[in-house]
Amino acid sequence: MQKQSGFTLVEIAIVLVIIGLLLGGVLKGQELINSAKVKNMANDFRNIPIFIYGYQDKFKRLPGDDNSAVTNVQAATGHNGNGNGVIQGAWNSTDPAQTDGTSESVFFWEHVRRGNFASGPTDFADATKTAASVPTNADGGRIGISGVMPITTMNGGSYYVCSDGIDGKFARQLDLTMDDGNADKGSMMAIAQVSGATAALGPTASAAAASYVDGTRYTVCMTY
Repeated sequence: MQKQSGFTLVEIAIVLVIIGLLLGGVLKGQELINSAKVKNMANDFRNIPIFIYGYQDKFKRLPGDDNSAVTNVQAATGHNGNGNGVIQGAWNSTDPAQTDGTSESVFFWEHVRRGNFASGPTDFADATKTAASVPTNADGGRIGISGVMPITTMNGGSYYVCSDGIDGKFARQLDLTMDDGNADKGSMMAIAQVSGATAALGPTASAAAASYVDGTRYTVCMTY
């Protein structure tokens, strides 16, 4: 009768150890990826004030609102702001056709890019080109700025920076990194999105979400 061979307990233990190490490596790698994503999002919020200060230092104007941008940074004809000291328009606007200054949130990106304070496309000739040129975050959501308060319960400020399409687990970490970790308190607040769509913000905005929920997408905004 032929003796049947098999795995020894030592061999099985070695295999289990190897599997454990592989799983640990995968989980650690995912943790590093997630941390890098949140760091990238935090940098989005940190960089925009730098763009503003640099532009103001050089041109003595607020980017987006600059009523001499065509001269100062060779912005497209008609893409001057109205110079009233406020970045008007919805933070997530893609309409470059200025009406009473409401395209200034779009002009902001053209002004800081043409002024070499930020990188990216500078063609904001129409809504289609604007949609392809505005910046996005590490989750693929829109990044924008406005002087219009985006969430009704936010503290007042000179301007507001928003970033949308952010999963709750990342939004919570982002808030902890930049503020206090609470969706409805502090200088950073968030509003839940419906089925991943961009939330209705601005004059029709609602109050901030009570908390962050994993799997729910949020628009996160910070006041400055």
